[in-house]
Amino acid sequence: MGTYQNGDASPSPLVDFRSFHNFRFSKHIHDNVHGNIFLDPLCLKFIDTEQFQRQVESVHFLVGFATSNNSVRMAHKVYPGAVHTRFEHSLGVYFLSGEAVQKLKNYQGMELGIENFDIQTVKLAGLLHDVGHGPFSHLFEREFLPQVCIGCDWSHEQMSVKMVDHIVDEHSIDVDAEMMKRVKEMILASSEFKQPQASRDKKFLYDIVANGRNGIDVDKFDYIVRDCRACGLGCNFEFQRLMETMRVMDDEICYRDNDYLNIQKLFATRADLYRTVYLHPKVKAIELMVVDALLQANNYLEISSHINDPSEYWKLDDTIIKTIETAPDEELKEARDLILRIRRRNLYRFCNEYAVPKDEHENFKNVTAQDIVCSQKNGGVTLREEDVAVSNVKIDLTRGRNNPLDSSEGYAIVFACHYTAMDYESDEKFCIPKERISHLLPTSYQDMIVRVYAKKPELVGAISEAFENFQLKTYGIKAQVHATPEKKKRRI
Repeated sequence: MGTYQNGDASPSPLVDFRSFHNFRFSKHIHDNVHGNIFLDPLCLKFIDTEQFQRQVESVHFLVGFATSNNSVRMAHKVYPGAVHTRFEHSLGVYFLSGEAVQKLKNYQGMELGIENFDIQTVKLAGLLHDVGHGPFSHLFEREFLPQVCIGCDWSHEQMSVKMVDHIVDEHSIDVDAEMMKRVKEMILASSEFKQPQASRDKKFLYDIVANGRNGIDVDKFDYIVRDCRACGLGCNFEFQRLMETMRVMDDEICYRDNDYLNIQKLFATRADLYRTVYLHPKVKAIELMVVDALLQANNYLEISSHINDPSEYWKLDDTIIKTIETAPDEELKEARDLILRIRRRNLYRFCNEYAVPKDEHENFKNVTAQDIVCSQKNGGVTLREEDVAVSNVKIDLTRGRNNPLDSSEGYAIVFACHYTAMDYESDEKFCIPKERISHLLPTSYQDMIVRVYAKKPELVGAISEAFENFQLKTYGIKAQVHATPEKKKRRI
């Protein structure tokens, strides 16, 4: 990531500077994905705060959760090149947000009434959309908090909104109140899509940063390309093509009908990142250990005590692991030992996994350590729940068990979430009919995988056997036997 430099070249045509005076006080950085990114004076006021700079400490950022998932993962332990930060991602989304809305203005500005106010608002939403993430991102939100704050309604989007207000107040940033209101609505857009606001002006603007209707947004554009590049994986999804050809019809962003394969590649690439990177068995083992370390340290360090107070919450970042690792306090010994095990690659041992049958997806309930322990037969070592770690993995394209390109009327009515396309020879939008979708595309759009880990290497055999018994009892199918290191040794 390059350092800030004074703007000394002609401004990008895709960045609106009201005067040369504004440009003189702008800065630019060189990003290794998007090239030069110009930072306008208002956005710099937010960037140059301790609350935003905190994202520099969110190292080894690999989103993915999107939906689910976009998430800070521990993938750098398996993919050493995956070491970019949430700071870089936020600047990337800022850049793409400005590009997207400017392209719409270039093609349809008079028709849509896009103003400089709208451009600045969308760019700010892109810049600040992740400012509320906790340490280790989605791991903190979806794995740690549910175990220490049972039943609490918390999301990083909601905290981002609180953090935006805190930054404005703390630093006395002079910004239009209506603009900030819309910025916060755009940040929440993906989590509120089931309750669309019919009175919202220029609704298409709310789909640029976080699209709750169909999942096509610049947040995904940035992290998918950035993560693929960091991990040395190929990426044949062309977000530039979609941004160049998108248009607005009936207040909805639409795409050319012959771009459906490119849209499919967007979601397929995201699913591949989940399979090969975010949910790699060793990556998940490390994540399980980090969560256990945070749980062990929570009572003493009160990690979860400020999750609703942005004035304190911003101080919590990935360095909490270093705090645990270096603190001499006896109360942190168990958590400290877990971090030491990660450093020495003495990880939880992967025992086995199975894919949940497709016809069981709808009624599936997460498998627990208790399920595995209760499936142990008599004899040998007696397992305890604290000996077992279970990971319930879900991978989908973006719409659960549904094909993201299938825009059946029923689904669209219920969720207001469908892919529309434009025939440039007409002025009407339409959903792509099933018969036009390639038969080479997959017939299943979601995988559910249950993995089990042993926290102690000597328990791998007993836990593997109990896990196989559980699957046989539950589905009548014996688990596939994976070649764990212990099984390989027995073959020699």
